[in-house]
Amino acid sequence: MRAFVKPAPLSPPPGSAPASLASAPARPLSAVEPDTVASSGPAGLARRARSRRIIAVGGGKGGIGKSMVSANLGVALAQAGHKVLLVDADLGGANLHTCLGVGPPESTLSDFLRRGKGSLEEVMVSTGVPGLSLIAGAQDSLDAANLKYAQKQKLLRTLLAQTADYLILDLGAGTSFNTLDFFLLADHGLLVVLPEPTSVENAYRFVKAAFFRKLQQVEAQYGIQDLVEGALSTREGGLRTLHDVVAQVRKKAPSDAERLERELASFRVRLVVNQARTDADANVGAAMVAAWKKFFGIDMDDLGALRYDDEAWRAVRKRKPVLIERPDSPVSLGLQRIATRLLSLDGLSPESAIP
Repeated sequence: MRAFVKPAPLSPPPGSAPASLASAPARPLSAVEPDTVASSGPAGLARRARSRRIIAVGGGKGGIGKSMVSANLGVALAQAGHKVLLVDADLGGANLHTCLGVGPPESTLSDFLRRGKGSLEEVMVSTGVPGLSLIAGAQDSLDAANLKYAQKQKLLRTLLAQTADYLILDLGAGTSFNTLDFFLLADHGLLVVLPEPTSVENAYRFVKAAFFRKLQQVEAQYGIQDLVEGALSTREGGLRTLHDVVAQVRKKAPSDAERLERELASFRVRLVVNQARTDADANVGAAMVAAWKKFFGIDMDDLGALRYDDEAWRAVRKRKPVLIERPDSPVSLGLQRIATRLLSLDGLSPESAIP
């Protein structure tokens, strides 16, 4: 496949107001009622599958706060009354348990995948937070990050069968197929980015790689590889927008174009800007959303910015979630706003708490 054309320099969308770090007070998460679903019989299973939401937290590079965001979103959703399962899917560098103050577990995801553990329940551990469980990632395994196809399919099937209200996948950094496939599995794909040129550049690469991985999956599902490859090759300099690709496919196969458009419409990345020090930093998410829409026709959401806060790293050093250690800190309030926004997107809040 050809690459995307190079995006224009990142800048705030014309006429947009800067996103202020002095945001409105967070709406209490306790005001959001958990989803209650009947669970008996096949119909109940189907309803549970629809009600369960998967959140994947990824990033273009390491050291940007993915695990901190994952752990604290899990805490926030559990405190709101939801049953939450955190899964450390950073198969090459698992440390989510440390962010939660949990010691190295005796059983990990690696035991489920390679050593015959029958179910994920056998490798779940308590976090000490009511309603929040953890499946720790592999420890000290040289091949942990290189899942075989059968292992990945086993894990995907098992994750989809979980009955937790929310599954949160803390992914590894970068764009390996394993990472991208878990990201695309999610109802909410969160991309953490720092307001720094290197992080923004890597975030663009991550979105591009995830989009093309999604395109590959759709091609294979409907057997339209030749049509899509032909559409991609018609534009000099690479893909302009996904609408251009669909339009080219529609010329040869209208029904296939409709399927392609429908599937690609589900691709939506939700940005979280971490460690924002200034209003300009906080506005990086809005600028990225506008750039992707303008140049590629891809919709993204800006979930908001987390303020740089010394309480965040202090909590990590104490091996405690900052939402528990300092729930009134600026970064904790920002995390609560993001959790509330996700609940609102799922229809679990009567109104959006964030404009």
